[in-house]
Amino acid sequence: MTQPTVAESTTSTIKEKVSAEEWETRVRLAAAYRLAAHFGWDDLIFTHISARVPGDGGQGHHFLINPYGFLFDEITASSLVKIDIEGNVISETEHFVNPAGFTIHSAVHAAREDAVCVMHTHSLYGTAVSAQKDGLLPISQQSLFPLSNLAYHNYEGIALNEDEKPRLVADLGASNFMILRNHGLLTVGKSVADAFLYMYVLESACRIQILAQSGGKELISAAPPILQGIKAQVETVTKGMGGDLVFPALLRKLDKLDSSYKQ
Repeated sequence: MTQPTVAESTTSTIKEKVSAEEWETRVRLAAAYRLAAHFGWDDLIFTHISARVPGDGGQGHHFLINPYGFLFDEITASSLVKIDIEGNVISETEHFVNPAGFTIHSAVHAAREDAVCVMHTHSLYGTAVSAQKDGLLPISQQSLFPLSNLAYHNYEGIALNEDEKPRLVADLGASNFMILRNHGLLTVGKSVADAFLYMYVLESACRIQILAQSGGKELISAAPPILQGIKAQVETVTKGMGGDLVFPALLRKLDKLDSSYKQ
């Protein structure tokens, strides 16, 4: 009889100890990490994507986050670490987390019950736009989606200061897109799928902007009335499904590349 591998044994153990809802969240979150690496948004072992554990911690105040020291393309469903709102590890695991890395995420999760998933990147194009005085410009169709719901937060150094949390939360407000000045990008979603789609669109808009500016010619901005009606148009285009419309296709793509995220 063939013995299970270490990875398979770990997967079986974790899956047996958590609810079906938590396991599904683990799989989707691990997929988001792998996809972020695939699209080139990762920064070695730094930055995070966090997701609220469904119905856990009494009030849903337990979260899943990456084990510190792992590349994004190494993350699996079973390797994700469960923590509380303070960043303390509350599940049996051989891995540890970077509590300081959860500073931004914990602030958003605590302030917004709709923040099921918080995604933060140091992507090259996003960070480049974050350093521009005028921020994101309405020069592409991709830019209009985040611009209809975009916030900014000024740089205060590496996110280690607890005092920064209320200022970040106040700047974010009810927005789902944020540009962290001189730092990177942040998206908030009611699901992993939504947060990922928001990041894809925001990063794409930033990349288009940098490429357009590199031509050295005057750029054309979209008319204000178009921006005002973009939210309704998005609902029509996505049939009200948001990230759930595209995420299954992304999972199929990921399965063809490497399905080990499910372990």
